[in-house]
Amino acid sequence: MNRKNVFIIVLAACLGLSGFAIYQAQRTLYHVAAPWLDTAGQPINAHGAGVLAHNGTYYLYGEHKAGKTELVPGQGWECYRVPVGGVSCYSSRDLVSWKNEGVVLAPNTTDSQHDLHLSKVAERPKVIYNAKTKMFVMWLHVDSKTYGHSRAGVATSRSPTGPFQYRGSVEPNGQMVRDLTVFKDDDSRAYLVFASEANQTMRVVLLADDYLSPTPQEKRILVDQHREAPALFKHQGKYYLLTSDCTGWSPNAATYAVADAPLGNWQQHGNPCAGPGAETTFQTQGAFVLPVPGQPDNYIFLADRWEKTNLEASQYSWLPLRMVDGRPEISGLAGEDTK
Repeated sequence: MNRKNVFIIVLAACLGLSGFAIYQAQRTLYHVAAPWLDTAGQPINAHGAGVLAHNGTYYLYGEHKAGKTELVPGQGWECYRVPVGGVSCYSSRDLVSWKNEGVVLAPNTTDSQHDLHLSKVAERPKVIYNAKTKMFVMWLHVDSKTYGHSRAGVATSRSPTGPFQYRGSVEPNGQMVRDLTVFKDDDSRAYLVFASEANQTMRVVLLADDYLSPTPQEKRILVDQHREAPALFKHQGKYYLLTSDCTGWSPNAATYAVADAPLGNWQQHGNPCAGPGAETTFQTQGAFVLPVPGQPDNYIFLADRWEKTNLEASQYSWLPLRMVDGRPEISGLAGEDTK
C-alpha cells in the first residue's frame, strides 16, 4: 500500500468515514491539475486559501478567480492577474464534500479608488473567530494592479458564511504588506504574518484583542531572505513557518523556519518536501497548513498550482505533511505529475 493510500485511510478513519467516503476522499481531497468539484458538481474556486474550523464545520475561504487573465506591462516580472472577484467560501463537515456558500466578500464594481475594485488586487484571505466579540475576522492582502499599494485589508461578519463587511486597510506599523497569513494561538492571541520591504523580509505583528488592528508588538524575521506565501502552524509547543521563494507565478522550493514563539527568533531551515518534484514544491505554492483531526503528527498542506496565463483554470494540491523528529515533511502523491 503506498503512502498516499495510507494517509487517506488514516484521515478517513479519524473522521469516521465509510468505505464509500474513503473512495470520495481519494477522489476529491487530492485532485491535482484536474477539476475539484463541490457538492453541486461545479469546480471549486478558492485560491490562496485558508480554512477555519468552527462548531464542527470547516470553512474554506479563497480568492474567487474568474474572467480573462491579463498581463500588466512594465513590471519587470510576469504580472498576470484577473479582475478582483472577491472571496468565496465553501463549507464541509468531513473535509471531503464541500458546499459552495458563495462570494462572502464581494468586489467593488463602481468605485475605482476602493481597495476591492475590480481593477485592484485582493489575495490570500484568512479568517479567524474572536470569541469575545463573536465576530469572524478576515484579513487579506490588497494592492493596486502594479503592486504599489501593498496593504492589509480587514473585513468582519457575524456569520462564517458572511456577508463580510469591508472595514478598510492598513500598513501595520508603517510597513508594506504583500503575501500574508493570520495565525490564532492557543491563548487566543492572533498574529498577522506578511511579506514586507518589497518581499525582502517578513514581519510578525500581534493583533489587538478584537483582531481588527495591528499593535506595535512585532518581529522582523527572515531578513533579506526574499520569501513569500507564508503558512504558519504550531506543533508540540513550537511554531513552524512554511514559505516560498519569490519567482512570480513559477513554482520553486519551499523552506521552513522554526521558533519558540511567534514574536521570537526564527531559525530558517531547508526544503520540507521530499521525493520527486520536491525542488518545485510539487509544482505548487503553499497557502495554509490544516491539522488532521485526531492525528497530532499529521497535517494537510494546502497549495495552489497556478496557471499564470489562465488563472481561473489554476488547480490545487492538498498534500500530506507529517512531523518527523520535530521537522515537517511534505510528500507528493503517487501518480502525480510533478514536472
